[in-house]
Amino acid sequence: MENSPSPNSIYRECLRNHAASLGSYATDGCGEFTLDDVSSPGGATLQCAACGCHRNFHRKVTCPPGEIVTAAASADMMEYSGGGGEGRLEIGERSNSSKKRFRTKFSAEQKEKMLGFAEKLGWKLQRKEVDDEIERFCRSVGVSRQVFKVWMHNHKNNSNSSNNNSSGNASSLTQ
Repeated sequence: MENSPSPNSIYRECLRNHAASLGSYATDGCGEFTLDDVSSPGGATLQCAACGCHRNFHRKVTCPPGEIVTAAASADMMEYSGGGGEGRLEIGERSNSSKKRFRTKFSAEQKEKMLGFAEKLGWKLQRKEVDDEIERFCRSVGVSRQVFKVWMHNHKNNSNSSNNNSSGNASSLTQ
């Protein structure tokens, strides 16, 4: 483990919760980690000169390689969003939203077939003796086994509650 930050890392505002013992949340308002060189010759401790907290309590921002981080540039990136890593993206941070997860869309016919087959299986795919039947069904419907498994997991409670409610007047809260 190394004690010095990489040249592409800066430590921003302090996120230490000073009121945790009271069951509340309060930060000290320290805007950026400043190494305390005076109290520790050689930089053996990583205490912040401004707030006295360890460097690990400060939010770490890593810039892509090739981008030079200077004090002036870091002042431009300052953001006071209340801590917790929320708020706008800053310079040097990248959004992971460019690669969005594909969402499977099912036709009404596929949903109907999957519902019938899931009820036949008892909403469980754990039985090994029906593996071939499950594979044939998935091929016929046009979905993978994993997609069918996730669909069953997401819909098993909806199916059970609709069957139970149709038999009587009781609300779902009383059952």
